[in-house]
Amino acid sequence: MPYRAPVTDFRFIFENVSDFAAVQATDRFADASPDMIEAILEGAGRIAEDVLDPLRRVGDMQGARLENGVVRTPDGFKQAFAQLAEGGWIALSAGQEHGGMGLPISITTAFNEMAAATAMSLGLCPLLTQGQVEALEHHASDEIKQMYLPRLISGEWTGTMNLTEPQAGSDVGALTTKAAPNGDGTYAITGQKIYITYGDHDMAENVCHLVLARLPDAPGGTKGISLFLVPKLIPDDQGRPGVANALKVVSLEHKMGIHGSPTAVMQYDGAVGWLIGEQNKGMAAMFTMMNNARLAVGAQGVGCAEGAYQHALAYAQDRSQMGRIIDHADVRRMLLTMKADTFAARAIAVNCAVAIDMETATHHESWRTRAALLTPIAKAFGTDVGCDVASIGIQIHGGMGFIEETGAAQFLRDARITPIYEGTNGIQAMDLVGRKMMDGGEAAFRLLDEIEADAERARADLPDLAEPVWQATESLREAVEWLVAQSDMRTRFAGSVPFLRAFARVLGGYYHMRAAMAEKGQGPRTKLARFYVARLLPEHAGLLTHAMAGAEDLYALSVDELAA
Repeated sequence: MPYRAPVTDFRFIFENVSDFAAVQATDRFADASPDMIEAILEGAGRIAEDVLDPLRRVGDMQGARLENGVVRTPDGFKQAFAQLAEGGWIALSAGQEHGGMGLPISITTAFNEMAAATAMSLGLCPLLTQGQVEALEHHASDEIKQMYLPRLISGEWTGTMNLTEPQAGSDVGALTTKAAPNGDGTYAITGQKIYITYGDHDMAENVCHLVLARLPDAPGGTKGISLFLVPKLIPDDQGRPGVANALKVVSLEHKMGIHGSPTAVMQYDGAVGWLIGEQNKGMAAMFTMMNNARLAVGAQGVGCAEGAYQHALAYAQDRSQMGRIIDHADVRRMLLTMKADTFAARAIAVNCAVAIDMETATHHESWRTRAALLTPIAKAFGTDVGCDVASIGIQIHGGMGFIEETGAAQFLRDARITPIYEGTNGIQAMDLVGRKMMDGGEAAFRLLDEIEADAERARADLPDLAEPVWQATESLREAVEWLVAQSDMRTRFAGSVPFLRAFARVLGGYYHMRAAMAEKGQGPRTKLARFYVARLLPEHAGLLTHAMAGAEDLYALSVDELAA
């Protein structure tokens, strides 16, 4: 079935389930008027429906390919990317001084979700460029900004991030790529990087790589890593792509999903690069890009969930087995689970984006810590929901879901990468219980206080929602108190994944409750909230029991016993 952009849902979340009005009230985002936001959302919805959605299946079937050293994208990708560039969709939140629209990240998050729901393989290209733009805005010299940012923002050039090496995945500090000074302010970059999304393609005239590498005599580990900008074609003084740099695509990966997106093995043989930020401070600069990307990947998961839900709903309405299958209780359970979890994940992503926007606009520490707390939850829960909902969608299709021609399986195959890249969901959970709890849980407690205050206000009109949400929040509070009391990080890490999931479950209940409050307990969102609170929110109790079980049983079996 054709995709229908969830513009109404985004509008509702912005107006009722987040503090987006506070973003619009800031001087930084004063131009983001309701009329402008409405126009942007409607425009994003149209381009997703009319331009991107027809390419979902094309990209999956044709895939990207490497021919005689040239990477070619599927039919229609180049023309669609040109439309994205012409419409200003590549980097909506980029600064106006270099040609961007300066819109809130909240709006970019909505666009990224719609792109993932329709043509995720194509949407990855602007997503990576968005992250590179933000990294250069924060860390590059004025000369680099003037040369690269206008061209990245316009879509003339695109960006990548190069972290992973064959021996250095999540352990970035183990990388061996080298950077040697050339004596003229540039550096010679030598090494190999893997899993480079859109490492090369035929949709733009230049590809600009942000590459992590190690300078001579740099300290070991992550403290000795620097960041370099390495273009495919070295620009001349006028900014025109000039001579080819000493880099190449060695091969493209054959993947489970996102076939239309070229995932390259990149080889750098003394390629010319420019230092971004300070020497040996590359990880700090790259994390600017990665944090942007983590929220964006969470939105990708939500997009996959939305696409899978719409696909399954249409099938359930048409398919007859002892009557329409949509009338069967278990099919209803599956559809409601898909819809309720998609809303919860979308609301978490938007609230995370709002926190980032408020930090950008106000520089208040409370918004910085809120954004930091929500980022790993938005990334991990959004991508887990994408996989879960896509899997349920296959189940609703029955045997036909296992047949590629129905298109149901593609949502799961595409979604499955999202819990892995930009920091696995296990790493997100470790980040949540580790770095994000170094404040003794203060940021978490502040959020829990807000949830309980809203639940108190809802008790009179919505007691069947408010009381379970309040009780679940108290249980989560007790878990946070237990967690921050643990000095052994292995104990924290042992339960980190169920803890993050439980936190997301409670947030989902809260945002569903706020949706019901907005329609005063009368309407379809209230009915959906009652389903979530009655059937999905209770999972938090078992998850928290798991989270506080400690690490002893995880290590009780020896490696030999595991292998027996």
